[in-house]
Amino acid sequence: MRSAFAAAITGVIVGGVLAVSSYAQGVRVVANEADRRVDITIDGKPFTSYIWPTSLKKPVLYPLITDEGITVTRGYPLDPRPGERVDHPHHAGLWFNYGDVNGFDFWNNSDAIKPEDRHKMGSIEQTKIVSAKSGPDRGELVVESVWVTGEGKQILDQTTRYVFKGHGHERSIDEVVTLKALDREVFHDDKEGVLGLRVASWLESPEEKGGEFRDASGKITKVEDGGSPGASGVYLTSEGAKGGAAWGTRGRWCSLTGHTGDHTVTIAILDHPENPGYPTYWHARGYGLFAANPLGRNIFDPKQPAFNFALEKGQSATFRYRVLLISHEAGAAELNREADAFAAEYK
Repeated sequence: MRSAFAAAITGVIVGGVLAVSSYAQGVRVVANEADRRVDITIDGKPFTSYIWPTSLKKPVLYPLITDEGITVTRGYPLDPRPGERVDHPHHAGLWFNYGDVNGFDFWNNSDAIKPEDRHKMGSIEQTKIVSAKSGPDRGELVVESVWVTGEGKQILDQTTRYVFKGHGHERSIDEVVTLKALDREVFHDDKEGVLGLRVASWLESPEEKGGEFRDASGKITKVEDGGSPGASGVYLTSEGAKGGAAWGTRGRWCSLTGHTGDHTVTIAILDHPENPGYPTYWHARGYGLFAANPLGRNIFDPKQPAFNFALEKGQSATFRYRVLLISHEAGAAELNREADAFAAEYK
């Protein structure tokens, strides 16, 4: 995929949209609507792309690449790699959606859903690129999309602002999502949400036990036992939960650190104090799903009442997250500083 990314950027340069020199430094955000993508580079190196291919049921950021050129996202289903797990075909790149809104499942939707079940699902459709801005220190992308049920009804308007930055051995994505209800919408308490990332096989847990995982509608997906070859990923939360113990716990941040070759990488997701459901629950699985879910509660802790977050018609809610790619093992002190800075930046 990295070569495809480079080819896409080269095509833009050859086409004369931007001079080659404009790619040498800074953060570049280049839209190519004909190819259903927006490419982001930092100092001329690929970082990520915002894409909405017809093969997916929502827009995603894919791939995610560190400053050292290490891809941290799984290839499947967009660009399968030998030896990768091929479970959960809806896990592609970095995405934002939910498993149960008014009874419709937006999280688990993919082309693998049987035709007779598709009316139960939901899709997020890209509608507009509002702005794409490049700059010496940051790039910004604002897009609009709409949540559509399997019955063809539009229920939520979504506006997403991405901020892309890079300095030293750290790259970051701020994702600020505003949802506006087109009718009364209830996000029923569910484990499948909201900001999800499927990581490369080397970031899986070496202790992954596999098993059968049931979605909101009861469909079971089997994950094979055992870690993938070279799996080295370890989760850590702001509250000190580590490894498999991180799943279903709450915290202001969660990190995933692993090693490939002579490279060490930490991915961290930071929650924001102004978000609904703060601090979020971590839907962090050893097989490679790394997600922040502030809208599930009883599903993670049966002692808690169901959340069932609701928006009345015309009401809006905003979710703010920061995703960090750090080319070393980031500890709690460093990530607490990052979380403090993020909390202060968006108020």
